[in-house]
Amino acid sequence: MGPSPRRRPLGMGGHCPDLCPPILLFHSAPFPSAYSEGDHPVSSAASLTSAPPGPPALTETDIPARLDRLPWGRFHSLVVAALGITWVLDGLEVTLAGAVAGAMKESPSLALNNAQVSAASSAYLIGCVLGGLFFGWLTDRLGRKKLFSITLLVYLTATAATAFSWDFTSLLLFRFITGAGIGGEYVAINSTIQELIPARARGWVTLVINGSYWLGAALGAIGAVVLLDPGLLGPDMGWRASFFTGAVLGLFILLLRRAIPESPRWLMTHGRVPEGEAIVARIEAGIQAQGLTLPPAGPPVRLRELRTVSTAAVARSLLRDYGRRTVLGLSLMTAQAFFYNAIFFTEALVLTSFFDVPSSSVGWYILPFAAGNFLGPLIIGRFFDTIGRVPMIAGTYALSGVLLIGTGILFQQGLLTATTITLAWSVIFFFASAAASSAYLTVSECFPLEIRAVAISLFFAFGTGLGGVCGPLVFGALIDTGSRTNVLWGYVLGAGLMIAAAIAELVLGVKAEGRSLEDVAAPLSSTPHS
Repeated sequence: MGPSPRRRPLGMGGHCPDLCPPILLFHSAPFPSAYSEGDHPVSSAASLTSAPPGPPALTETDIPARLDRLPWGRFHSLVVAALGITWVLDGLEVTLAGAVAGAMKESPSLALNNAQVSAASSAYLIGCVLGGLFFGWLTDRLGRKKLFSITLLVYLTATAATAFSWDFTSLLLFRFITGAGIGGEYVAINSTIQELIPARARGWVTLVINGSYWLGAALGAIGAVVLLDPGLLGPDMGWRASFFTGAVLGLFILLLRRAIPESPRWLMTHGRVPEGEAIVARIEAGIQAQGLTLPPAGPPVRLRELRTVSTAAVARSLLRDYGRRTVLGLSLMTAQAFFYNAIFFTEALVLTSFFDVPSSSVGWYILPFAAGNFLGPLIIGRFFDTIGRVPMIAGTYALSGVLLIGTGILFQQGLLTATTITLAWSVIFFFASAAASSAYLTVSECFPLEIRAVAISLFFAFGTGLGGVCGPLVFGALIDTGSRTNVLWGYVLGAGLMIAAAIAELVLGVKAEGRSLEDVAAPLSSTPHS
């Protein structure tokens, strides 16, 4: 057996049940200098929280150190499979919405135009934004496990309902609710994965999981090709059957997720250290049962317990104490959201409008595009843990922008076919996929544990709301003009945002590779050892 848990209650304090307001822990001295990374750490809990009467509980635990020292085992593979499916589901949804766009325009009951197709995509993204905000707030309060179950149920129900849409209004409603479930998934899952995966593999695993979005995209493309075959189903049934694929997949994932425990790090900051240490002990026992050796754990962390944190306190932490990281996160998230959603949501419209590709064949063009997107994080993702976050993030963002400008010029000059522009997109997004995934990695690991889910939701909401929702609307309108030059200017805008984000990473980037989450951003509750 591995080392025994190291927890010492150092003071008196109460225990808060699962449904009480968030317990954020108190620190009475400045954070260690290792946590600053150019930001100014919080200097006293008075600026963040309201202390309960009496002396706060003081606890010492090595939960983070024990989780980070674990060798890779079956437990970690289960986490990747059960939680990483979120991006598969999102890829499936977005691809289906794009691939069946032509079929919904031809549907006797919907008869959508290009602007309505883009509006349905934007309704999905608006749902993602609001769902991320609401479920992110709950994730920090009720726990990671509860929320990644609830949000999956929301998604399942809404995507199945989409298949029964009877007019444009009902389609908008169901796409909005589906997006809300996926937005909540993003927050709950990113928080959980960051807190369960060892520090040395956190970057690559996060990029690959985010890149699995494109496995869903491939499934959606294949499903759309089969189900939109005019000889198989009628013009009003193929697109409806397509949306059921996501619901069926999600049902299996519900069962798989039952084996994933609550995050021990979340329990640690909510006055439930014994529960967290018991979970870590079970994980360690499973690792040892595989014949793997546990290396020594690092030093423990010391935490003070408090009961509440205010919205103003969260704002002070993000805007003052970690202001540089906030600017960085907003830059990365907004650029990748516009870049991705503007191009991918309207890929089918470009192919059908400028290259006369039949709507039933669009899925075949999505497959190589999806392959490039998945292979990028898989192949170059390890370099984010070895070469480092800053050079890899800046490089992938800048290269994506430059390649898109070149492709846009070739498109505007009429030098590309449906096949060659698809190949060009595949090369661009080999790098852009890793770049976009690194945005989620950055905002997931660079802020204190107690506000991680809220921080992720705010960045996701801002980036998706500003970049993601505007992108499809802008590009849908540009495509409707029938002008290749207008579409080129849209490409230039997306590329410019990516290049600007690359510059922001060079100036503001955080060297988080190989460091524990508590080292990258100290918990609000941490106190120095005497």
